[in-house]
Amino acid sequence: MEARATVKMARISPRKVKIVLDLIRGKDLELAQAIINNTPKAASEYLDKLLKSAASNAENNHNMDTKSLYVAECYVAPGPIMKRIMPRARGRAYRILKRTSHITVVLKEKEA
Repeated sequence: MEARATVKMARISPRKVKIVLDLIRGKDLELAQAIINNTPKAASEYLDKLLKSAASNAENNHNMDTKSLYVAECYVAPGPIMKRIMPRARGRAYRILKRTSHITVVLKEKEA
């Protein structure tokens, strides 16, 4: 059995999220939460809420024991890109890409 939580359209670049996801992949739930709470990255805020949501899904929807959960899968996919224009010298315009992310976390119970 697995519990899943997803955040769509997070206003952060997938590249920045991937750095923090690599730190928690395969770790126990409590250890993963401790790592995220002590990591000074912008993605930590999104991932903290996402881990809590996945843990709640596991406990309430699937009747899993939260003490035996671990991060089985976690990945990020690029979402839609908002395109903005920045005026530059001599009438030119540079494009600014505001990237978004779809982040997914899957928790599973450890085999006893």
